Amino acid sequence: MLSLAIRRFVVQHSNGTFMSTNFVATSSNLLLMDQENDKEKIGTKYVIDEKKRKKLTLFGQYVAACMPKFVQQVQFAGGDELEVLIHPTGVLPVMAFLKGHHSAQFTNFIFACGLDVPTRKNRFEVIYALLSHRFNARIRVRTYTDEVAPIDSITPIFSGAEWYEREIYDMYGVWFNNHPDLRRILTDYGFEGHPQRKDFPLSGYVELRWDHELNRVIYEPTEMTQEFRKFDLNTPWEVFPAFRDESITSGYNVIQKAGEIEAKKLDDASKKP
Repeated sequence: MLSLAIRRFVVQHSNGTFMSTNFVATSSNLLLMDQENDKEKIGTKYVIDEKKRKKLTLFGQYVAACMPKFVQQVQFAGGDELEVLIHPTGVLPVMAFLKGHHSAQFTNFIFACGLDVPTRKNRFEVIYALLSHRFNARIRVRTYTDEVAPIDSITPIFSGAEWYEREIYDMYGVWFNNHPDLRRILTDYGFEGHPQRKDFPLSGYVELRWDHELNRVIYEPTEMTQEFRKFDLNTPWEVFPAFRDESITSGYNVIQKAGEIEAKKLDDASKKP
């Protein structure tokens, strides 16, 4: 151990001519550091902030009450990550509300990404992540579409979304209306298909190789074909209910669903004399 070696060294050289104030201070600091390292390390565990979760719950219900036409569901993902699920026609109104409303002020656009679930009728999801510096809060907005129906671009509200929407178009084929420059951003010129779709073959459709006769790189069809893939989208947290609440990745906790506010208002109105 480092501490034993230092103690032995100090004892052997403890005469007044050798020892100095700086050496003693350095030795003491090393001893303290070694003692700290010898302590038993306690594992860290993510603890959900219940106060923060309660505030986000109230805000999610407030958003659903302000825009019941567009908000279809409000939920928590991963324990305390607020998500708002909206209809595709509500992308611009909801994003404008979250950015400009005084109770939201989600003025910082973080990212946008796509998701492909082939078993769904509307197989594609577009997910937006926003940050509010004023309230130190994050939120995700999720909407959906298919291979044909477009989604309105949010570049008039968040100009930083331009390249993210280009990437979603390139990888998934989702079309964004009124985008200032919607063209491929990652794949090569003349590329066919969208690589992040689940039905896109892992080997692709063409391969590149150097042709010694032509003295240049050429495209040619792939020689190795891919087998049919079966999509199993179940996870252990969905298959085994006993484990659903034991992890922050265990699923979603629904706060508000579409129509619940109107149903509650009608119920309260019917109870009045």
